[in-house]
Amino acid sequence: MPITVTAPEGVLTPAGEREILPRLSAALIEASGATGNSFFTAIVGGTVHILPLHRIYAGGANRPVVMVELKLPNIGLGSIEARNAFITEAAGIVAALCVPGHRPENTWINIVNAPDGGWGIGSRQYSGEAFVAAATAAAQ
Repeated sequence: MPITVTAPEGVLTPAGEREILPRLSAALIEASGATGNSFFTAIVGGTVHILPLHRIYAGGANRPVVMVELKLPNIGLGSIEARNAFITEAAGIVAALCVPGHRPENTWINIVNAPDGGWGIGSRQYSGEAFVAAATAAAQ
């Protein structure tokens, strides 16, 4: 479940650049109710992209927006409450890892869902049922 963080240079602290992905990953695993599930934990990862400020826009102008995009199969974070839990935790993580003065409205979090069967690892396609079966087997 890829998490992509895009931030302008100098907005995340140096420690924040290193810590943001592990902390967001833990937040996703917790919001998914999958803490301790080896299958689920192994498929959560991501990238951090640090760009020059002049390459990040909001409202048609340069703005120091930190964007967190989470891509999930359509069964991931399957309720409004689970999505809210992730968004709330992710916003707090970004706030804690940014330099002083980063404004909350400059943190954007987006959850994107793949349709059933639109998710794969290696050459294996996963349906929602296959994901649930794999996660259930790992929990036993």
